[in-house]
Amino acid sequence: MQDRYGIDQYVRSIPDFPEKGIIFRDITSVIQDPKGLKQSIDGMIESLKEVEFDLVLGPESRGFIFGMPVAYALGKGFIPVRKKGKLPCETIEIEYALEYGTAVVEMHKDAIKPGDKVVIVDDLIATGGTIEAIIKMVESLGGEVVKVQFLMELAGLKGREKLASYDVDSLLIYDGK
Repeated sequence: MQDRYGIDQYVRSIPDFPEKGIIFRDITSVIQDPKGLKQSIDGMIESLKEVEFDLVLGPESRGFIFGMPVAYALGKGFIPVRKKGKLPCETIEIEYALEYGTAVVEMHKDAIKPGDKVVIVDDLIATGGTIEAIIKMVESLGGEVVKVQFLMELAGLKGREKLASYDVDSLLIYDGK
């Protein structure tokens, strides 16, 4: 395990959830604790200090929790990526594979202009499929993903490999799944 900001002490690890042999890493205990929340947001802000970008993008719903305060603190706009059917204006959408089935996410078509530099912020990277799909949407609108920032990473699921051509950072890395 790698823990640059002392966040692991706030993570509740739940064995055998959602199935036997899996350790669920719960972020609710991180964000419930004022110090855990502050260390998480401050760590993300610190890791973005030298990055030039225009917008923060966060996937529903935990990307909102971490992305909004990062965008606010750094004086950037925030783009929500939502489940299909939740946004009121014209959208762009993408379907991607889940472990059992598929999902669709979307964002407003006018959220990103050609040349915009985007940072994606989310709570966890596991297999990387959701973020890979979101990157495709950003790039299809002419945006450039300059960094992908996570609170936690489950290295055993190899999501970082799927995003190998991008600057990926995780504040807390667990070796297993």
